[in-house]
Amino acid sequence: MAAEQIFRNARIILPDAIIDGALKVADGSIAAVDPGPSSSGEDLEGDFLIPGLIELHTDHLEGHYSPRPGVRWNPVAAVQAHDAQIATSGITTVFDCLRMGSDEDGGYALGEMRTLADALQAAQDQGRLRAEHFIHLRCEVSSSDVLAAFDQFRSDARVRLASLMDHAPGQRQFQTMDQYTLYYKTKRGLSDEAFERYVELRKEQSERYSAPHRQAIADHCGATGVTLASHDDATLAHVDEAIVQGVRLAEFPTSLEAARASHEAGMSVLMGAPNVVRGGSHSGNIAAIDLARAGLLDVLSSDYIPFSLMHAAFRLADEVESISLPQTIAMVTATPARTVGLDDRGTIEPGKRADLVRVRYDGDVPVIRAVWREGVRVA
Repeated sequence: MAAEQIFRNARIILPDAIIDGALKVADGSIAAVDPGPSSSGEDLEGDFLIPGLIELHTDHLEGHYSPRPGVRWNPVAAVQAHDAQIATSGITTVFDCLRMGSDEDGGYALGEMRTLADALQAAQDQGRLRAEHFIHLRCEVSSSDVLAAFDQFRSDARVRLASLMDHAPGQRQFQTMDQYTLYYKTKRGLSDEAFERYVELRKEQSERYSAPHRQAIADHCGATGVTLASHDDATLAHVDEAIVQGVRLAEFPTSLEAARASHEAGMSVLMGAPNVVRGGSHSGNIAAIDLARAGLLDVLSSDYIPFSLMHAAFRLADEVESISLPQTIAMVTATPARTVGLDDRGTIEPGKRADLVRVRYDGDVPVIRAVWREGVRVA
């Protein structure tokens, strides 16, 4: 850990306010936050100083491990490349998604995610990584082999989050065939006949496997303290099911009614930061900014673009009059930390980890000028 440090002339974003002042770090933790000028310490030149971002749902690692169809990169090198982009995007804690079970994209053999997780653990043990990495298991419950993949992670202490997903046609994200056809038939270039066979197979698998697999994974998470997430909930029945199964995080609800019911049930509602930056969902579902205006957005996730997390937090504060910058920063720091039980980080307060990001913002795209993890500069 770094020795004592002082950062002065900073615009410090606290849980409920922004102050001009100085921050003291000692032994990797925040020691003091002092308003007003200071004559000693590193001059941050009036830049924002915010907590390190906490990312709960990103499948960005997969793109480094398999950069082209059928190509597999060295897993440790893939982890390092992913980590570098994560850290330079201001993310100091990341939950890397690993897919459990075959789904529409396919392409991974049973055991490959375990290999990638082992590489992640080795890289972290060897001090190769800048951010702290945990594992988020994306469980495709309609898949016949999801439990076989999940079994390889039952005793892995890095697993802190699991999401229950069903991407079959007529379910969750794809309630209409128009959406499903655009996303899979057109994208994958299937013939009418091949697409029809594919749809029938996926529907049959969902009807056969989804309910028992969903319950088995929920039972394990409830017994071991792994935070459970629902995914793409669309109806009140979906939300009721999530409540019964102990879900704490509602990822990417596809309707206003599902988002509202999840929020009112005490779940953290998560939406994609790219949705905010782009101005809407790439799947044609509800826009994140609409949930924000309704007071129903709790957490942002970078999903597939790491830098979008920082970008969206500042953009949301600019575009939604009822939401302040401290509130949007909480969506990428304090609330995700609380949702997964990481009580030692996520806010700038004495005693919390000195995971910090220096950001310059002029009303366009934020510039990340420095990143510290437990007081040590990592970017």
